[in-house]
Amino acid sequence: MKQFVWRLQRVLDVRKVEEQVKKTELLKLTEELTQKRSELLAQKRVLQEIIKELNDKEPRERLREQELFLKHSAQINRHIKELEELVANLASQQSKKIAELVKLRRFREGLEKLRERAKANFIKQQERLEQKELDEMAAVGFARRTETIPH
Repeated sequence: MKQFVWRLQRVLDVRKVEEQVKKTELLKLTEELTQKRSELLAQKRVLQEIIKELNDKEPRERLREQELFLKHSAQINRHIKELEELVANLASQQSKKIAELVKLRRFREGLEKLRERAKANFIKQQERLEQKELDEMAAVGFARRTETIPH
């Protein structure tokens, strides 16, 4: 029996590799996004804890520390803002990667369905050819037997 050869097999293989690469990129991006989100939450938590500690102190002591806090809070707020922008940017990139991955997956699944149909058609065709050969062999055998039988 002939071997099944599908013309688009290389395209399917390339798409599978592309999909794997996109999955890896998405995983790295998701890990980075998770790390930056946790860093952002940690920065906000530190800021809230400092504010809470300041509120718990006596007014005279609080004024001195509050002045120091206000000097450094602008820098902390800038860092938090940068982290928020970075997180938003990474989330946007993640959404794009997910959309690309979904598109690649659908395309690959479509190609796989086409391959399965082509293979099923190939098998049917091969079975028909085999049946035709068997029918011909039976007809030839029958013709030989009828010729050799005396009348």
